[in-house]
Amino acid sequence: MNIVHLKYAVEIEKTRSISKAAENLYMGQPNLSRAVKELEESLGITIFNRTSKGISITADGEEFLRYAKRIISQVDEMEELYRKGRVQARRFSLSAPRASYISAAFAAFASKLGVGEPADIYYKETNSMRTILNVVREEFDLGIVRYQEGFEQYFKNQFHDKKLVCETISEFSYCLLMSKNHPLAKKDQICPEDLAPYFEICHADPYVPNLPQIDVKKAELSEYVDKRINIFERASQFSLLEKIPNSFMWVSPLTDEMPEKYGLVQKKCNVNRRVYRDVLIYRQGYTLSDLDRAFIKALLEEKERIPNL
Repeated sequence: MNIVHLKYAVEIEKTRSISKAAENLYMGQPNLSRAVKELEESLGITIFNRTSKGISITADGEEFLRYAKRIISQVDEMEELYRKGRVQARRFSLSAPRASYISAAFAAFASKLGVGEPADIYYKETNSMRTILNVVREEFDLGIVRYQEGFEQYFKNQFHDKKLVCETISEFSYCLLMSKNHPLAKKDQICPEDLAPYFEICHADPYVPNLPQIDVKKAELSEYVDKRINIFERASQFSLLEKIPNSFMWVSPLTDEMPEKYGLVQKKCNVNRRVYRDVLIYRQGYTLSDLDRAFIKALLEEKERIPNL
């Protein structure tokens, strides 16, 4: 297997036709078919199913093609990097939970980047396990992992086994976030039964170690609520809370400016006493860059702006 074989497979996926792919690759169809068959035999999988109506991609093929496209992209990036006369771009990459204070720190960091030098900046919001994988696979240099205090030993073992450096950034309990017009907005003490009639807005891919997905809700979501709006990104959550006055969300503490901007209120609540930690991770042997250190500085400064964080 070599990079050429990967490009062959990706082109076939793109065109969904071996004959069309061969045409685009300026080669004969028999030669392309032979090369793909040799690739499949070397891997021990079937990438494409051939039928009278064309080709389809197998489950193994979909997984293989994801890796193939990533490898091709990295090779292209490396070739571009070392082309004569090209100025090497500064790189910063962070995989993090969907947290407003982290996003605000990233914005503050990015706003100070100079425009005179090339830079490649990557910021991905996802769950804890995906963040660990992103860093271990060297797709991202920095990660921030969020977990419940009760799962600390599990994550410490993960960091040790996967040779990751870890440093606690913050420790907190979630606050309730809701519209100023929410029926509970002015109530001092909120009980679980108070939240039951309302919609909970939550991120749909929580990760809880050693638990089947059916038990994740019990460990991470509000068990007394049966109405949820599940989202996979953070951008819409404030608008949803603002536009749906009978909704609420559990969030890490915010500065006062963010709720005010969207007509929201955040409330301390004894209903949820779970303690969470946000932990910075990176690979052992990785040397923090100037951009990494600048972001960490912005992150700690943003944390200091939030009294409960």
